[in-house]
Amino acid sequence: MARIDWTLQALRTFPATLARALDDVPHDALDWRPASWDGIPSESLTIRQQICHLRDIEADGYLVRLRRVLTQTDPQLESLDTYALVESRSYDRSDLRQSLESFTDARAQTMRLLDAVKPADLSRRGEFEGYGPVTLLGLIHYLCSHDQQHLAGIQWLLGQHAAIRAA
Repeated sequence: MARIDWTLQALRTFPATLARALDDVPHDALDWRPASWDGIPSESLTIRQQICHLRDIEADGYLVRLRRVLTQTDPQLESLDTYALVESRSYDRSDLRQSLESFTDARAQTMRLLDAVKPADLSRRGEFEGYGPVTLLGLIHYLCSHDQQHLAGIQWLLGQHAAIRAA
């Protein structure tokens, strides 16, 4: 089996990492928007929106994609429109803790699925909209990258917010 122990561990522990990070977020930063989004390493989303996005991309994006690659032959894997979800799912009115709990539950489902993967499964393929051909192993790495991208986005927002508060 490809050596992905570190990646799987990062996926497994990310909900706790995210929860600890949110403990340090000032309440007035949750929905704060910078004057410019230039330089943000994720989509231009507030901290609350980042959490809702992680929840939805886990449950309706990666979990669906992973299942399809494991059960279908060369499936088409849809990309989700982040900004459409912000509006249609009312991210700005979402309960932060409930969104985090839903993300944590979805990640637990993902990990149960990945824990059952056999070495031969890692080479199963699909066509990921916007990315092109992808293997199950590639999807696992993309998911881990997605986590880190949004954690970096939250840190970036906190850095911008701190500068405004200090001014």
